[in-house]
Amino acid sequence: MLRASFWLTAVVFLPLGLLLYFLPATLAGAVGVSPLWLARVCGGILAVWGVFLIASGSTSSQPQGTAVGGLVAGNLLSAATLVPAVIRQGEGMPPALRAILLGSAGVLTLLAVAALIAFPSRRSRL
Repeated sequence: MLRASFWLTAVVFLPLGLLLYFLPATLAGAVGVSPLWLARVCGGILAVWGVFLIASGSTSSQPQGTAVGGLVAGNLLSAATLVPAVIRQGEGMPPALRAILLGSAGVLTLLAVAALIAFPSRRSRL
């Protein structure tokens, strides 16, 4: 289950990071992303984070506590960033986009909780 959390989170972050990194200027103007360099920096960070998650999830042994902590922290911080932004926009945001963003925040939160539950505690190793 822990590996699934890593892989599913990577499936969210890697395509999103690549989309933001290679975001065309016309689409950025339509979506309202300004300045464009900020979207490219965020896209690069998300793409690297997705590659890190793939590497952490595909190790032969159990992922280490640092990697699981990074997964949980990254997912919860992303969800905590998305929810207030969607709430602030309110009715000005298209309903389909609002549902996608809230659903993404929910999936990231569930994956973070699944990673916490699936990570073996030190007591179970004794």
